[in-house]
Amino acid sequence: MAHKIGRQTVIIDSPVGIAAAAAVGSKKEGEGPLRKSFDIINDDSRFGKDTWEKAESKMQELACWKALRKAGLEMGDIDFLFAGDLLNQCIASAFGARGSGVPYLGLYGACSTFSEGCGIASVFADSFAKNCLAVASSHFCSAERQYRFPLEYGGQRPPSAQWTATAAGAAVISREAGAPFVKAVTFGTVEDLGINDQNNMGAAMAPAAAKTLSQFFRDTYSDPEDYDLIVTGDLGAVGTKLMRELMAAEGFSLGENYDDCGLMLYDREVQQVEAGASGCGCSAAVISGNIFPRMKSGELKNVIAISTGALMSPTSVQQGETIPGVAHLVCYSSDKGWIF
Repeated sequence: MAHKIGRQTVIIDSPVGIAAAAAVGSKKEGEGPLRKSFDIINDDSRFGKDTWEKAESKMQELACWKALRKAGLEMGDIDFLFAGDLLNQCIASAFGARGSGVPYLGLYGACSTFSEGCGIASVFADSFAKNCLAVASSHFCSAERQYRFPLEYGGQRPPSAQWTATAAGAAVISREAGAPFVKAVTFGTVEDLGINDQNNMGAAMAPAAAKTLSQFFRDTYSDPEDYDLIVTGDLGAVGTKLMRELMAAEGFSLGENYDDCGLMLYDREVQQVEAGASGCGCSAAVISGNIFPRMKSGELKNVIAISTGALMSPTSVQQGETIPGVAHLVCYSSDKGWIF
């Protein structure tokens, strides 16, 4: 059964693994370098619905359906559904889950939600559940009009801004699955270094990512060199540079095995996404559609995935609050018996 070590890390004792995963995206994601990583690409960003918010619920439904189909399961085989998004009261997730008949746990960790969901689902599967489903999504249009400006405003975006991914990712986490296996989860603390620029999410989230990752290394007595890939959620160009500096200050040097989902999803040279991608759907789609398959194929063996989130809301922005960050880490391995 799962047990805690160190300050923040939970070890998953049973061979809990990713039975299957799926990624859904829209036109812009299909134009990026990871097009082939998506199970479904729909050029219609509304996904046949009359609002962007309803489209986001549809993306979650499609991602869950595809992941279940790949796992050879039905929704009735799922014990718990963990879902989250960026919209107020997580309405994309709640409306997407209605009719599923599965116990639903709505999560809000901003863009850290996918790893938060996978982490909690793994603890559940190691304890008393057989199959769990974790899903997260974001939509550029719904996020922009909730957090920033109406799309019609057409304001100029600064170089530090990031493009919210119109994407969703879902993973079936099971006690009867093969590789990749979940080995450990480090749930992050809320960190706030006083950033108040909502167009600089990378700087707001990097301190939390560095805190969680360095704590994981200390809890497990491991080092960056022990892993084939360390990937953050959506720090983008600004945040990844800061991440390296903060980790160096903690005594850990991130090398060539470090990457960021926000830099992987789009081609920044041609797609005009400024500092890169962001949103719950960013890490959810990249981890589900790109990283898990690379682990199943044997290309990657030991991987750390850290989804990163900026914990702001329209209300906090209007009140002049700073932007706290949080980061949740899940460690995966293709080796059932591997330990740190």
